Amino acid sequence: MHHSFWWLCLLLPVAMLVAFVQDRLWGEPPAWAHPVVGMGRYLGLWRRWLPSLPPRSAFAAGAAAWLLGATLVTAIAALLEMLVWSTVHPWAGVWRGLAAAVLLGVMLKPMLAWRMLREEVAAVETSLALSLDDGRRQLARLVSRDTRVLSATEVRETAIETLAENLNDSVVAPLFWFMLAGLPGAVLYRFANTADAMWGYRGEWEWAGKWAARADDVLSWIPARLTGLALVAAQPRLLGPLWRESRRTPSPNGGWPMGAMALRLGRRLTKPGHYVLNAEGSPVQAPDLATAERLASQALLGCLVVLALLAGAVRA
Repeated sequence: MHHSFWWLCLLLPVAMLVAFVQDRLWGEPPAWAHPVVGMGRYLGLWRRWLPSLPPRSAFAAGAAAWLLGATLVTAIAALLEMLVWSTVHPWAGVWRGLAAAVLLGVMLKPMLAWRMLREEVAAVETSLALSLDDGRRQLARLVSRDTRVLSATEVRETAIETLAENLNDSVVAPLFWFMLAGLPGAVLYRFANTADAMWGYRGEWEWAGKWAARADDVLSWIPARLTGLALVAAQPRLLGPLWRESRRTPSPNGGWPMGAMALRLGRRLTKPGHYVLNAEGSPVQAPDLATAERLASQALLGCLVVLALLAGAVRA
């Protein structure tokens, strides 16, 4: 058992590192091979008729469809991880163990989307340099809100908010659940987050998507706070203001990374009609997107180190 413990302490961080190296070098896998795309297709099968059901029926059917999909993807991930770890015994050779960690990292990678997020957000500023309409169109690739009426400042604010919130949703939270529950944990979180993105709306999806929205809130609760704390870790004086700003958003989780980013930048971030973060801050400027990406990268590095150190001990 002692030998196995140290194997896990070594191999789980290696798997995380492999996932990040793969993300940096190659980005996202093709759509036909991307597990998250498959999750989206499954969720899309229900979009035609779920919202048309009466409220109680819509809630029950939405919860059942969510549980069915979550069980399926988690079971597949558990089987794959079991097959990988079945090759690693206390008497397994070093190279065999490292090969298993690399394979696990390759399977973890599709649950993370850091390179794509950075590139898409950076492209907003590049597009704004061409024209406001180009910036709005690029931003529309990232958010569900109507971008056609946003000013240049609001486009930049929204891009920074998206970067901060998805730092948690697309990277930190999957890593957190990988640390706690391995590949099944990361896959379950990604399914929940994808379901919330597709079903978690008000209006016609108010009842059909309620389970998906609440499940994502629960699974994101700790990671969102970890992300926010990591963003302000270099300036502990911001912890008090972060507690205040985190409660300004309708989401119980989004205010933590977004509020932390607003405070670190010293800028005001808004969503008209919904919230204002760091209201005393100055308006967002053109260089702020690059600064936000640098701060997010630093926070992610800190989270990665902490979660990698915890992963072996927790899983062992």
